[in-house]
Amino acid sequence: MGIIRASKLGFDYYKYDDDGNVEQASRAVDDVNLDIQAGQFIAVLGHNGSGKSTLAKHINALLVPTEGTLWMDQMDTAAADNLWKIRQEAGMVFQNPDNQIIGSVVEEDVGFGPENIGVPTDEIWRRVDASLKAVDMVAYRQHSPNKLSGGQKQRVAIAGVMAMKPKCIVLDEPTAMLDPSGRKEVLKAVRELNKKEGVTVILITHYMEEVVFADHVFVMDSGHIVLEGTPREIFSQVDILKQYGLDVPQVTLLAYELKKSGVELPDGILTIEELVDALCRLS
Repeated sequence: MGIIRASKLGFDYYKYDDDGNVEQASRAVDDVNLDIQAGQFIAVLGHNGSGKSTLAKHINALLVPTEGTLWMDQMDTAAADNLWKIRQEAGMVFQNPDNQIIGSVVEEDVGFGPENIGVPTDEIWRRVDASLKAVDMVAYRQHSPNKLSGGQKQRVAIAGVMAMKPKCIVLDEPTAMLDPSGRKEVLKAVRELNKKEGVTVILITHYMEEVVFADHVFVMDSGHIVLEGTPREIFSQVDILKQYGLDVPQVTLLAYELKKSGVELPDGILTIEELVDALCRLS
């Protein structure tokens, strides 16, 4: 069993009338099955309303299933007795870092979580040092978060989660509010955490370029997982992705259009370097 596993997972949002009776049910996640291994970098794609953020919130029990089961490190997320442990093992980072940063100084903010769960002071500072180093924010430890850029704030938010020493970190569109430079900063930090720290990463994103480095990709539509595979396997299916309202990385689209025009290129080119190499081989 992987670190995250879902079996026939379903979740409904309910609309209630003035008397508290269910007036309408809307299914956001439907019959989802997952088996994610520890240490993997997973990307989840889908247009707005596809169910990807709802799925993400099940991983650390912000939501619990309407039906089916989700296990985090073999713990049933619907069991109230598991809640505290699950939220220590599965950290969550949201779109807006301002909603997660509460300290007036960067290092104090990063240390807040460990302090809140009773970690000894010496260990708190060791965790703060390691977490800031992991996201390349050591030089800003004495700064006010309010004076940081959007990308820097998001890296501080990630450091705050990492200081809790989770086995898994779920990032729900963490770069959605950032400019291209900020998105690049955050993605680099996430990749480093996955590669060097061995943390399981679940990245929910709209930006196709962020998916290229994932180990595995899930594509959601109408609450279902409709495609899964490696980034190359997923982005080789340009026409199918378009049917689900999704794009592909720009270089992948360029290679796809060149191939349609008669240039003999392989499917699923993911980087500029791959495209240049493939074109050079033709000459």
